[in-house]
Amino acid sequence: MGRAVQEGEPLWLDEDRAWALALLTVEADSCPECRRPWGEVTDKANEFAYAAEVILCHACTTSARAVRAYQDKGGKTEGAHVHLDRIT
Repeated sequence: MGRAVQEGEPLWLDEDRAWALALLTVEADSCPECRRPWGEVTDKANEFAYAAEVILCHACTTSARAVRAYQDKGGKTEGAHVHLDRIT
């Protein structure tokens, strides 16, 4: 989706800039963790208004186990990245 920018045309149109600025405004007023609006999630009236469920991601669990095993052997994780392959 999007438009093909032709030679001599601006990369960003006024509408593009307006949408980008609107997104920045929404993101600035959102909790970075749950992405819900600050006004909603910090309102004392909403203290017990949410239900949470822990969901286990098996790929992330495998990754965390590999990192833990690496650290337990004295490995340093600064700059480390974990590559996952699905084996089944």
